[in-house]
Amino acid sequence: MINRRQLFRGAATTLTLSALPLSAFATEDDVQAALKNLFGDRDITEDRVTMKLPPIAENGYSVSLKVHVDSPMTEADHVRRIALFAPRNPVPVLGQFHLTPASGRASVSTRIRMAGTQRILAVAETSDGKLFSGSAETLVTLAACVIL
Repeated sequence: MINRRQLFRGAATTLTLSALPLSAFATEDDVQAALKNLFGDRDITEDRVTMKLPPIAENGYSVSLKVHVDSPMTEADHVRRIALFAPRNPVPVLGQFHLTPASGRASVSTRIRMAGTQRILAVAETSDGKLFSGSAETLVTLAACVIL
């Protein structure tokens, strides 16, 4: 026989669990959809993009990230955009950086939040429409971006 206290405890637990999101992480399909949304069906070549992440991050709340794209940054040949993707974060697109030849270098440096150990992907779009990518992985000991 269930008493009144057990009934209310069970109802409260059910209500709490139903309020939680089904998934706090993006999926590989979400990343592919974001790539298609930003770049269409163009081929992405894994080349020319170098990314630096620390091998281990104490926590995912502020992880240093540097991206460099090998480009002359001239009017005829330059990087127009660098987009960053994190497949385990709730939203897979971390951000986009728009560049011009006046930028001088195709490099960005920022800090990102990471929801656990994962491989971050950077995609660079050049002035002629070609896409290049690079990636790096870091081990996160304390995750950020967790939705409870």
